[in-house]
Amino acid sequence: MKKITILYFILLAAVQLNAYEKRDLLQHAADLAKIKEALVMEQKWVPYPDYTDRNGWNQFLGEYKEGIIRQGEKYLNFDWKVVRATDYMEYERSGNRRIMEDPLGANNTAIGALVLAEMAEGKGRFIDEIINGVLQACEMTSWSLSAHLASAQHTHRAFPDFREDIMDLVSGNMSQMLSWTYHFLHKEFDKTDPAISLRLRHELQKRELDPYMQRSDFWWMAFDYKPGTLVNNWNPWCNFNALNCFLLLENDRDKLAKAVLRTMISTDKFLNYVKADGACEEGPSYWGHAAGKLYDYLQILSLGTGGKISIFNQPQIRYMGEYIVRSYIGNGWVVNFADASARGGGDVALIYRYGVAVNSNMMKGYAAEKNQEKPVKPATNWLDMFRGLETLRFMPQLKEEKATYRVPAYTWYPETEFCYLSNKNGFFVAAKGGYNNESHNHNDAGTFSLYLNTTPILIDAGVGTYTRQTFSNERYSIWTMQSNYHNLPVINGVPQKFGSEYKATDVKANSGQQTFSANIATAYPVEAGVEKWIRAYYLEKNKLKIEDKFTLKETTAPNQINFLTWGKVDISQPGTVIIKVNDEKVCLDYDKNMFDATIETIQLKDTRLSNVWGPEIYRVSLQAQRMQYSGTYVYNITKLKN
Repeated sequence: MKKITILYFILLAAVQLNAYEKRDLLQHAADLAKIKEALVMEQKWVPYPDYTDRNGWNQFLGEYKEGIIRQGEKYLNFDWKVVRATDYMEYERSGNRRIMEDPLGANNTAIGALVLAEMAEGKGRFIDEIINGVLQACEMTSWSLSAHLASAQHTHRAFPDFREDIMDLVSGNMSQMLSWTYHFLHKEFDKTDPAISLRLRHELQKRELDPYMQRSDFWWMAFDYKPGTLVNNWNPWCNFNALNCFLLLENDRDKLAKAVLRTMISTDKFLNYVKADGACEEGPSYWGHAAGKLYDYLQILSLGTGGKISIFNQPQIRYMGEYIVRSYIGNGWVVNFADASARGGGDVALIYRYGVAVNSNMMKGYAAEKNQEKPVKPATNWLDMFRGLETLRFMPQLKEEKATYRVPAYTWYPETEFCYLSNKNGFFVAAKGGYNNESHNHNDAGTFSLYLNTTPILIDAGVGTYTRQTFSNERYSIWTMQSNYHNLPVINGVPQKFGSEYKATDVKANSGQQTFSANIATAYPVEAGVEKWIRAYYLEKNKLKIEDKFTLKETTAPNQINFLTWGKVDISQPGTVIIKVNDEKVCLDYDKNMFDATIETIQLKDTRLSNVWGPEIYRVSLQAQRMQYSGTYVYNITKLKN
C-alpha cells in the first residue's frame, strides 16, 4: 500500500496547480444507452423495507427501534413554525441568516423524526403530524435559504420570488427527504385523502425535477465550465439530491435515463475540478459535503443501476476518501485549512461506507477504531434521509470491522500542495502551498500548524459564524481570512492578497528528509516589494526548524513574523517564546538581535471559534529590528519538560 501511494504521488509531481483536467470519469463509464439499459425501475433498487414490511423494519432497526420511536414522539402535536416574510428580509437588513434558517430547520427536524418513527412503529400514530409537516412545507414559496435566494434569484433579493424555483443545498435536502417520505408513505396518505400525496408529488416535480432538467444556469451545475470557475461541494451535493429524487419519483425509463446522464455530466465537472491527488482544498469540515457527497452520489447511482454504473475502482475516488483519514491528528483534532474547523474527525459511518466501496483498509480501520471509542448512533436529524438510512444499513458490518488505524508518517498532495510530516516523538506538522482563491479561501499560502502529541500548539484559527459578510466583497476584512492572522510573515508591512494569481510557487516536499518549502513571495502583491521569500519547514527528531530566506526589491517597513497559539505564552526572556498548552510545553527560539517579540490577545466572541479554542487566542509577533534587502530568519521549536 505504501509503495503504491508513493508511486502515485511521484507520478503526479509534474501536474500543475489548479489544473482542470477533463477526465469525465462518469461519462466514460456509461452513455445514454447503457444507462437506459442498466436502470432498475419502479424503485426496486431501494435497499430498505417497504412500510408494510414490519418484520423487515424490526430487523433493519434492531436495537435502535425504540429510540427512534421515542425521538418521533417528541414531535407529536408539534408547533409548526412559520418562516415570516421579515425573517427572509433580515438577511438583507443585518446579514443575519439564522433568523430564517432556524424555524425552517426546526420543521425539517420534526418531519424527519416523525417519518422514521412511523417507519419504526408502523401503526399510523404519526401519520397526521407528518401530513401537517408536509402541508406546511408545500405551502412555502421556496425551500431555499434567504442567503442563497439573494444570490441566485433574478431579483437578487432575499425574499422568495414565486416566479422561479431556486435549487440550493437545503431545497435539495428537503426534496430528498420529502421524496423518501412520498416513497414510503404515499399510500398511507391516500387513506386519509389522495390530494395529500398528489400535492407533495406536484411540489417535488415543480421544485426539483423540472428546474433540474429545464435550467442550466445554476452556478453549481458548471455545465458551461470556463477556466478559473469554482466547482465546490455544492456540485456533488445538489446532484446527489437531484439523482435521489429522480430515482424515487420518475418511472418513465427514457426520462429517467436522460436525468441520470445529466447528473453524470454535471458531477464530472466536480471530478475534473478536484485535483487527482484527492485532497479537499475546503478542509476536513467540508469533506463530508464534498467527497462525502460524491460518495453518496456514486452509491445511489450504483444502487439505481444494479451496480452496472460505478467508478469506485478509480484511484482518484479512493484518494478523495482517504484524505479525511490522513488529515486526522488524534484526540478529535484535524488539519484545518480554509474555512474548516480544527475539531472534527468526520462522519464515522460515512467514512466506513466509503471505505467499503473503495476497499480502503485505512478508512475501514479508522472508522472501526472511532466506533470503538464512541459507538455510532442513528441520526437525530433526518433531513439527509438517505445518509441516515445508509448508516443504519451498514451498522452491523461496521461493528464487526477490526480497528487497525495508524496515523501515516508522511502525506504529500502534490497538486493541492498539502504536506503532513510527523515523527515518533509526537511532532505533527501540516503545511500548505496553494493559491489564494481556493474554495472557502483564506489568504494562507505557505502557512503551517504544529501539533505535539495530538495537541495543537501553533494553530489555524478557522472561521467564525457565517454571515452576509463572509461571502461578500467584505470577506477579507474579517481577521480570520487574513494572512497576518496565520502563521506567516507580513512583508514590508504588507499581507498576502486574495486572487488566483497570488499563490505559492516552487513548492517542494521530501519524505526522506521530512521537509517542505515554498516560495511565498508570489502570494503577496507588488506593494510588498518582495522578489523571493522561501519559507521552509524541517522536521527533525526533537524539533521543528522554520527558515525564511528572502530577497526584497525595496525596504519600506520592518518585516513581521506571526505565530498564532491558544496556549499560555511567556516572552519575558528575549530570544525565546515559551508556549504551554495543557500538558505540552514548547520553546520557540529566535535571534534576539534580529527581532523584538510582542503578544496580541484576540478575544473570541464568536461561539464557532470559542467552542474550539476557548475565550481567547494569542498572536505572537516577531518584529524585525532593522530593514534589510536580503537575509535569513531561523526559528526553532523544541519540546520542553513541564
